[in-house]
Amino acid sequence: MEFSNLIQRRYSVRAYKPDPVEDDKLQGLLEAARLAPSAANRQALRFIVIHTEGREEELQRIYNRDWFVQPPLVICACGIPSENWVRKDSKNYNDVDVAIAMDHLILAATDAGLGTCWIAAFDANEAREVLHLPDHVEPIAFTPLGYPAVQPGPKKRKDLSELVRYERW
Repeated sequence: MEFSNLIQRRYSVRAYKPDPVEDDKLQGLLEAARLAPSAANRQALRFIVIHTEGREEELQRIYNRDWFVQPPLVICACGIPSENWVRKDSKNYNDVDVAIAMDHLILAATDAGLGTCWIAAFDANEAREVLHLPDHVEPIAFTPLGYPAVQPGPKKRKDLSELVRYERW
């Protein structure tokens, strides 16, 4: 698919079919995430692939929406701040690197006909407990992963003139 069409097709899916995600498709998405750029190529991130069947109740402790556990999979993108590159002003690129990799995964999912929804409003403490995350690992974002059950509505976005400045603020 042409990249501009892919970007236009991607949307936040909040209704999923129960159909399984083929393993080769899942591996392709994870490979797309692995190939994402990261600061100093540290790749200080990990993805946790979670099967939802039988775990719906505990997963809803992380994010309490029915559609979060509708698809067969949920993916958690984690960072490892202690392994990440840090800019001279002490800015740790943990969140940036994980976000880039998650975006690669989400765009690859769209290209494969799968739906996702970037989840940042989750309970980090519950995520740590449910997923048995070590202290040095930080959950950054989640996405359900499955086949969309509905078609998207029109996208609402600000006009480009509101978002772009040239040369100076």
